[in-house]
Amino acid sequence: MSVSPVIVVDTREQDSWKFGNLPTEPGTLSTGDYSIKGLTHLIAIERKSLPDLLGCVGRERDRFKRELQRLRAFRFRCLVVEASYADLERGGWRSKIQPSHVLGALAAWMAQYALPVILAGDHQAAARFAERYLFQAARCIAQENAALGVTAECVA
Repeated sequence: MSVSPVIVVDTREQDSWKFGNLPTEPGTLSTGDYSIKGLTHLIAIERKSLPDLLGCVGRERDRFKRELQRLRAFRFRCLVVEASYADLERGGWRSKIQPSHVLGALAAWMAQYALPVILAGDHQAAARFAERYLFQAARCIAQENAALGVTAECVA
């Protein structure tokens, strides 16, 4: 069995990740910024740069919580942040939002929405993690489908 997933990048995504191993294509995702072709109803990654995250903790909080509620419906989901725990703890950004508020919001979202949060470090490390996660999620689904004798679009 060979898995050949194609990453779907939401057309509204700005400063999108570049991947080294998997092909991409643009698409409109109802939830999240990245998924796998043919599995967009099962897999979703939400990407946040540090400025985006600060906005989601602050002025955009209600809108983002609605996004998190939609993410709950996905079997494979995660929030990938382009910052490290140390970056968040250190603060030093222009926003008035305190580091404790950011870390508290992430902990609350993890608990309330059963949401894995990956503090990837930077843009490139986040892209590498996301590519691995998307591949493994597609692989898991392909293996389950193979066991059931079902073929999926991402299985070559």
